[in-house]
Amino acid sequence: MLHRITYVSEAMGSLGTSLLSVAQVLGVSEVNNRRDHLTGAMAIDAGRVVQVIEGARSDVDRLLGRLRNDPRHTNLAILADRPVADRLFDAPMAHCHFETWSTGLDLVALAEGRLPVERAEGLLAQCARGDDAPDAARTGTDG
Repeated sequence: MLHRITYVSEAMGSLGTSLLSVAQVLGVSEVNNRRDHLTGAMAIDAGRVVQVIEGARSDVDRLLGRLRNDPRHTNLAILADRPVADRLFDAPMAHCHFETWSTGLDLVALAEGRLPVERAEGLLAQCARGDDAPDAARTGTDG
């Protein structure tokens, strides 16, 4: 059974401001997520992080444990945690740049519950697939 977890957190240190820091996170995420058969996407904007993670319950829980202890995050809040029939994502970890895409994702509204989680997951999935997005809108792995 697959599980999908969507969370938001506040980026600490250089995670929210440094492209190098984001690239390092993506590199480690790709290796770990391939090993653990996890897929997903993340976006960082205005000092906030949103990430969707899919995989086996035990693998998702192990990753959440690492994230909760990661000093690059604070105030991690689970927005959705549910079993799903199919994956939305093919890549181990895509990084979406909503500031360069025509369809933005307001992470503050998401964190405050003013944006449905399903809408955020759908936007991240669209971005990860490259639907209606310029090439610069997505980085990360291709599965």
